[in-house]
Amino acid sequence: MKRNLAFLLVLGLGLFVAHTANAATVRVGTLVLHADGGFEPRLLPKRAYAPIRFQGYGEVETTDGSIPPALRHVLLEFDHDGHVTTAGLPVCRPAQIESASPAQARRRCRSAIVGTGQVGAEVPLPTLGLIDMNSPLTLFNGPRSGGDPTVILHAQAPSPISETYVVVVPIERRHGRYGYRAEFDVPSIAGGLGSLTHIDANIGRRYRAGGVERSYVSARCSDSILQTRGRFSFADGNVIYGSVFKICRAKP
Repeated sequence: MKRNLAFLLVLGLGLFVAHTANAATVRVGTLVLHADGGFEPRLLPKRAYAPIRFQGYGEVETTDGSIPPALRHVLLEFDHDGHVTTAGLPVCRPAQIESASPAQARRRCRSAIVGTGQVGAEVPLPTLGLIDMNSPLTLFNGPRSGGDPTVILHAQAPSPISETYVVVVPIERRHGRYGYRAEFDVPSIAGGLGSLTHIDANIGRRYRAGGVERSYVSARCSDSILQTRGRFSFADGNVIYGSVFKICRAKP
């Protein structure tokens, strides 16, 4: 099976997703991936953790206009200066939202929402031609697995596809440069016909538990950067792998 490996551009500007002109773009054959991420605020304590909001997006396309190969597997690793807190945060269980629309899922597990976004896909159907599918994406705090927190991703393909996607993603605590790892298989779209072309998410939740104000995601600035590394595996054997980092500033 053909296997290509490419590295994303390393970025040095801490710009937010909506305003960046420096998104990473990498090409492997005819396959092109655009990706970027950011966080706010960028002024952070050097040792203690402070609440942040994280934004990220990815877009997949081809240079010849063909449908991209299906994304099959994702591995993401996050800087050791980031931190995830779920103590006292309500939990959403997969069974609660397995057949729910995005609006229903958000109502059923409102108190467990930790992020929102959008997903898009292209689906060639034999009788209807090419369909552009779009759905709201919701991220919920899920039940712990093996001692690690999980996040549940929920989206739903509209008619005529009419599929609901519920993906449980363990957030594994690690040692070294990257403090957390999230790894998951991307569900098949329309029986394998569809290909994911867009995903964006805004992650951040402030909540109160045990009389204490908490944040689902927080960070510090011990070495002036926050770094994210990813590995994306496609159905045709292509693999795109690399990292993006953003500058932070330590509070005096």
